[in-house]
Amino acid sequence: MSRVPAFLSAAEVEEHLRSSSLLIPPLETALANFSSGPEGGVMQPVRTVVPVTKHRGYLGVMPAYSAAEDALTTKLVTFYEDRGITSVVPSHQATVLLFEPSNGTLLAVMDGNVITAKRTAAVSAIATKFLKPPSSEVLCILGAGVQAYSHYEIFTEQFSFKEEAVAGADVIITVTLATEPILFGEWVKPGAHINAVGASRPDWRELDDELMKEAVLYVDSQEAALKESGDVLLSGAEIFAELGEVIKGVKPAHCEKTTVFKSLGMAVEDTVAAKLIYDSWSSGK
Repeated sequence: MSRVPAFLSAAEVEEHLRSSSLLIPPLETALANFSSGPEGGVMQPVRTVVPVTKHRGYLGVMPAYSAAEDALTTKLVTFYEDRGITSVVPSHQATVLLFEPSNGTLLAVMDGNVITAKRTAAVSAIATKFLKPPSSEVLCILGAGVQAYSHYEIFTEQFSFKEEAVAGADVIITVTLATEPILFGEWVKPGAHINAVGASRPDWRELDDELMKEAVLYVDSQEAALKESGDVLLSGAEIFAELGEVIKGVKPAHCEKTTVFKSLGMAVEDTVAAKLIYDSWSSGK
């Protein structure tokens, strides 16, 4: 008889992943493994996106297998453009399915909203650790909602910023639903680091051409960025490296220059988080 999968609510996911900082070490390893190609043991296609044109929505499917964790997952995520801050239904909703990789049995169905928020913020923190200018003191977060909060939470845990402002910011995070640029090169001081988290469609933008072309551009996945990122595609900016290549030490972190990390989010990040949560839940049964 097949086992009944566990169902972990948002509250239960939160209970077993209280801090995004717990994800930093395993996600660093996963990013490096992803950028190592087949020998890294990460199998992950670019996400499949199904438009729900009638309702101005999208369904994304994000499967991945990580040999390091021996973990197999897929995330189902929906995004609806008309759902604003005041809407009862959030703009993004996600569910993560965790499978037993040896036989394909479904082990758990988890709320994916908490996982997405925490793993995205953790990856931004990793990029910032490597790419921020020395003695960074001023942080700027452009955006509101779940991602803005999750980024604020981990950045105040991991870094010692003395001030939060746009003017003169050393580190800038864009977590918006913008479809046109909202951050311009003329506003950004030389040597700043930007984590660009929003605008995950090929015709959406958060950053203008000047900023994209003058900065050293890092991405989570080059393949995905060249398919999904309007900031990259519409500006014609050249990708310098994947973040995993910086973690591995095969590409330099140009902290002395203006840098942009374009974060699209990867399925293996959900895999790492889901496995950590499931192991914690299992050990407490």
